[in-house]
Amino acid sequence: MDVSEKQVDLQLVKQAQAGDFNAFDALVAKHEQRLYRLAMGIVRQREDAEDVVQNSFLSAMEHLANFRGDAAFLTWMRRIVTNNALNVLRKRRGINITPNNCPDDDEDCLPKPEYIADWRDGVEQTVEKHELRAMLDEALAGLSDPMRVVFVLRDVEGMSTREAAEAMGISEANVKVRLLRSRMKLREILTQKFGDPDSTVDPSTVMQKLKPTG
Repeated sequence: MDVSEKQVDLQLVKQAQAGDFNAFDALVAKHEQRLYRLAMGIVRQREDAEDVVQNSFLSAMEHLANFRGDAAFLTWMRRIVTNNALNVLRKRRGINITPNNCPDDDEDCLPKPEYIADWRDGVEQTVEKHELRAMLDEALAGLSDPMRVVFVLRDVEGMSTREAAEAMGISEANVKVRLLRSRMKLREILTQKFGDPDSTVDPSTVMQKLKPTG
């Protein structure tokens, strides 16, 4: 989101804080689809995602007076949606998304891929042009919830390591390790479909390329 869009949002927030409900409706219409994609990426069920977004906007309306504009309105909403979506996961399956921290340099915490190969010529371009979203969604379904959440927050939503760590209640080191593991797992899943069986890739080389930098 560029500076001008942030300013538009800030003006709408100020109007909503002054009692203009149409201004808040405009904020909902502007951001609900992106926030729905975020919620859906985490909870993976349409009804749950819809509930998360609806409850998040209701919560935002109730606490709108507390919004001071230190962060962009969308950033504020992403935090609310993420927290609500994580609560759904916790209630649904008792998932523990805050295990003991795993240091970045702990090799036992890093993924150990079983299938690594070069992708056949043209496959990456084909996926990018025609099937990337569908393929990514299918591959994401093969990740555990903690790994998928980190990938969605960092690589889909573009949150910083610090923001993702705060949202999930884990350390930045743990975010980095999980992100590396999720990237490697996704690479492995997609390579099962597109890998060239006549080629092999050193897993350590791939890991270095996929390792989070910040």
